[in-house]
Amino acid sequence: MSTTGAGPTVTDVVAELERRYPPVWAEEWDRVGLVLGEPSAPVRRVLCVVDVVPETVAEALDAAVDMIVAHHPLLLRGVSSVAPTTYKGRIVHQLIRAGVALYVAHTNADVAAPGVSDALAARFGLTGLRPLRPAAPGSPAYGPGRGFGRVGELPSPMTLAELTRHAAAVLPATSWGVRAAGDPGRTVRTLAVSGGSGDAFLGDATAAGADALLTADLRHHPAGEHLAADGAALLDAAHWATERPWLDDLAALLRETTGVETLVSDLDTDPWTVHASTPAVDDKEPRP
Repeated sequence: MSTTGAGPTVTDVVAELERRYPPVWAEEWDRVGLVLGEPSAPVRRVLCVVDVVPETVAEALDAAVDMIVAHHPLLLRGVSSVAPTTYKGRIVHQLIRAGVALYVAHTNADVAAPGVSDALAARFGLTGLRPLRPAAPGSPAYGPGRGFGRVGELPSPMTLAELTRHAAAVLPATSWGVRAAGDPGRTVRTLAVSGGSGDAFLGDATAAGADALLTADLRHHPAGEHLAADGAALLDAAHWATERPWLDDLAALLRETTGVETLVSDLDTDPWTVHASTPAVDDKEPRP
């Protein structure tokens, strides 16, 4: 923490974030860390968001925050211009003009323990947590409990249909809701969860002995082939909804370690805005 007596600076907040979520734990393709901001600038108020989009930037400016801590990188892929006439350039200019720092913790927060999927698992009361895909030995993130996703036991067994309705009730509300694939009557005792895009972990869920996997962004062919091979049942939620729970843990960390007033954005930044079910097929029979 700062020893100047003037309160924490951007450098101080970054230090606490990187103590819990070291950037070296991030995947090689990821872009994490301080994106914008003067390191010596004071930080009195922080806003935690999943996505850095015009709506959350406006929320930050309205709340007069000094720093945004985001899960998703603003500049994940290379850009050749940050002119204010471009989508991302406009955001960069707004934040710089307002003196708002921007920090990103992405896959380094995914693999941390506790991390993004621990917060998701807590929504279901899972016990006996272990990583869905443990960090590989020799990797920077290797260590007790660290890795992508979590697997645990539900407080009591549910059918897949019951679990799907329960998931829709305990996760942040979105127009997407939650859809499931598999036998609606299948009993689920062991649940795997992975915040964000998770169809890379279908095989991991089955190998871990999970009865079902809840994640986001599942695709038609991988899901169908997984189920055809008698894999775990699948629950597909909105991407934002599976990662929003972590913001509460992130905010608690910053309040405890820096003393900074920390706000959490509840703006639903999932791009899907309308959902309609085909009549009479909400719970269709699974394929033989």
